[in-house]
Amino acid sequence: MRLVAVADIHGAYSTVDAILEAEAPFDAVIISGDLTTHGTVHEARTAIETLQRFGKPLFAVAGNMDLPQFESTYTELGVNLNARGVQVGDVGFFGVAGSPFTPMHTPYELPEDEILRRAEEGWKQAHRAPRSVFVPHAPPRSTKLDRIRLGAHVGSVAVREFVECHQPDVLICGHIHESRGIDILGKTQMVNCGPAEQGSYAVITIDQEVAIELKFGGER
Repeated sequence: MRLVAVADIHGAYSTVDAILEAEAPFDAVIISGDLTTHGTVHEARTAIETLQRFGKPLFAVAGNMDLPQFESTYTELGVNLNARGVQVGDVGFFGVAGSPFTPMHTPYELPEDEILRRAEEGWKQAHRAPRSVFVPHAPPRSTKLDRIRLGAHVGSVAVREFVECHQPDVLICGHIHESRGIDILGKTQMVNCGPAEQGSYAVITIDQEVAIELKFGGER
């Protein structure tokens, strides 16, 4: 299975569209949060419907800069992974929206215990698949994927706890733009896709082995 994964789009929909055009054919698209920046439900719906034109499964979680109200729209469009699991072929996908609390008081922030609860709920629905892909917006704490420019690790304690406990095959996140990269925690291969608004994205191939490639593309 070949996945194209993006995060932190922040309204740069034409960039993501160009990325998908360049990477076709693929098997599924993953959006790991921050489709918008304080955008409206109508904006989110229009963007998702546009990106669904490729005719492949598309799954998403809302990020901390998105509205919690996106959830019902994502569910209606069949893309929501927040506290949900879905299987495509041999791969189970599940995720958790929002982020831990931030100093910026952004629209969609959650306590760590709620992040863990939602991750566990999605896992229950996805873990029977031979392979599993976890899609939180926030990266796990104290990894290569969650360090801000000042050097502090600001990822989710709950996401890390979940990964250490359940060891999904792949984790796809975003949130910390400056920590674009790849890391591993136990057997879980993890990627922070980087900001798609700047053309950053990841291609993940799940076969006998997992391969992750970070790339730049689109209309930057």
